[in-house]
Amino acid sequence: MSTLAVPIPPSRTRPKTLAELLDGLGNVPPERVRADPPPGTATERDVIDVEAREDRLCELVDGTLVEKAMGFWESVLAMLLVRILGRFVDDHDLGVISGPDGMIRLFPGMIRLPDVAFISWERLAAVKGPRQAVTDAVPDLAIEVLSAGNTAGEMERKVRDYFAAGVRLVWLVDPHDRNVRVYRSPNEVGLLRVGDAVNGGDVLRGFSIELRELFARLDQQGKA
Repeated sequence: MSTLAVPIPPSRTRPKTLAELLDGLGNVPPERVRADPPPGTATERDVIDVEAREDRLCELVDGTLVEKAMGFWESVLAMLLVRILGRFVDDHDLGVISGPDGMIRLFPGMIRLPDVAFISWERLAAVKGPRQAVTDAVPDLAIEVLSAGNTAGEMERKVRDYFAAGVRLVWLVDPHDRNVRVYRSPNEVGLLRVGDAVNGGDVLRGFSIELRELFARLDQQGKA
């Protein structure tokens, strides 16, 4: 386990109905909620096994496996961010960047898979023991690229979970509406649109990218 001191959210009452279960997960579509293992009984091992056996990415929330929502163009945008942020992080020797399959343990029994995450060397060094499939290194920056299957409630809960675990900065990137919501706390959010630039704030000092440049890749059709 990480030596990074983070608060553990209070345990949730086990839902008695499917409606209560979905409400607690942020009203994610039922087709993304795995029935095997039964909701409320899933473990971290199940997250790893489903990925290895079925090549499906799931998060572990309240003992339930929730399949990750991501389409092709959302993946393209996430990997573009991985490359852009990766160059900056490498050039300044700041830490590492993970992609959509990077399993991160925010709390015991909760695994999230941010589409992009920056983890500083300091936080990586705080993780003791051998490297495992799921890391205890809480990101400094977590980025989620919104897909059609994501719900507002799901993303609100993710933002709360990230900050409760010690994440310092969260970006919600919306490729459909071409905007980025920048969270510096669960209640401190700024909305950036095409024409604005998103920067790394105190987390990645000196990093900035124009949203027009970021979203332009989604409109490219190749060379004539």
